Amino acid sequence: MKTASKSDLYRKLPSVDELVRAPEVAALVSQEGQVAVNDAARAVLARLREEIAAGRLDAHGVDIALSGLGAAVERQLRQALGYSLLTVINATGVILHTNLGRAPLSSSALEHIRESAATYSNLEFDITTGERGKRDVHVDRLFRKLLSEELAGGGVRATPVISTIVVNNNAAAVLLALNTLADGGEVIVSRGELVEIGGSFRIPDVMSKSNAILREVGTTNRTRIADYERAINDRTRLLLRVHRSNFEITGFTEQASIEELVGLARKRNVPLLEDLGSGALLDLGSVGVSGEPGVLDSLRSGVDVVTYSGDKLLGGPQAGLLSGRADLVARMRANSLFRALRVDKLTYAALEATLLAYVKRDHDSIPALRMMRLSKEEIGKRADAIAARGQLPRLAIEVIDGESVIGGGSAPSAVLPTRLLAVTGDGLSANEIAVRLRACDPPVVARVEDGRVLLDLRTVFPEQDDAVAQALVQVAG
Repeated sequence: MKTASKSDLYRKLPSVDELVRAPEVAALVSQEGQVAVNDAARAVLARLREEIAAGRLDAHGVDIALSGLGAAVERQLRQALGYSLLTVINATGVILHTNLGRAPLSSSALEHIRESAATYSNLEFDITTGERGKRDVHVDRLFRKLLSEELAGGGVRATPVISTIVVNNNAAAVLLALNTLADGGEVIVSRGELVEIGGSFRIPDVMSKSNAILREVGTTNRTRIADYERAINDRTRLLLRVHRSNFEITGFTEQASIEELVGLARKRNVPLLEDLGSGALLDLGSVGVSGEPGVLDSLRSGVDVVTYSGDKLLGGPQAGLLSGRADLVARMRANSLFRALRVDKLTYAALEATLLAYVKRDHDSIPALRMMRLSKEEIGKRADAIAARGQLPRLAIEVIDGESVIGGGSAPSAVLPTRLLAVTGDGLSANEIAVRLRACDPPVVARVEDGRVLLDLRTVFPEQDDAVAQALVQVAG
């Protein structure tokens, strides 16, 4: 029997017009529009031509493909018109997973976003006077309550008025602070604090863009207060302390204390800026995490301005926050960069709702904080319930002890005890199981360690437990 040539196979394929007129494809036009359907049909036919050209389709294969063209066009259409940003189930046990969007928002934050986005709002409108207002007033009042009033209540002497402004992330906050307070002047920073954060963004690069001049002092592992003092000159505009939020230096080390830096700043009349990165408003000692300084800790110590993130330990939306002396923050607000870096009404809505939860001490309403506070026993009961649903073909599931982490460049050495679902396969490698879990709807993202897939329910919402169980059934099948 003569083998069909590639030309013969190409001639079997319909034109785009012919394919679109086929009844099962024509029905899609009324739903999704002529242009979208034409594009999907064109993509399907192009893929078939590529398969023929590569020699992967013979006459029989082409006949099979032709019989399913309508379904192929529909799949292509759904893929092309579907969202790229998808909901996933985070079963990694990393609470502030940068690649998975960091802190999930509370239900009150989502509702406030919906209300603010669906209609008009008083974003920059003073309802009382009927005149133009300022967008940052919506959260500054809450930050004052959480910071200024807490400082005053704690008996901090000569408590300054604390103001807060919001930009789009912490790198932007550092950029704005440096450009405002040290444009053209020197910023003194320890060599051991010149960190690189996610996406290859480095503190020295941010400083360069701010037009501030970096003045490194000390060594990688040891920097004393005397190193800072010797470096101060008539060009010094700022002392900078950067929290090592995503790594630790151990061994033969020394770091100037925050009290020493505050004392030097006061003595030499130079502002002190601390880049906290994560920026907790809640004492993390309550969830067993120690050594992670909070915003109040820094301000109580006398730091002039603190920069931190909104979507890390705060548990809110992506944002960069600058809290500190009202006179310094006012200068930053007046900087033209502030307008370029400011956030929109949706961020303010989410942030306002998150801060209100802090004011009301309703910490469990903030998902990231609630996940940190979950006990090993609570997580274990849920894991046991999933494991007890019955044996699955090709999969073995056991519940074991493990550890969760905060993530997001926060508390790098802190771990939280947990219980894990450990999954192994008969004829399926751990990587294959992980790939199949990610192919589920919704995708389930897990860890692979020591030849096993590990699922940590600390970062899985309880209402997602059934979806995790169904995903395991799908993988086994």
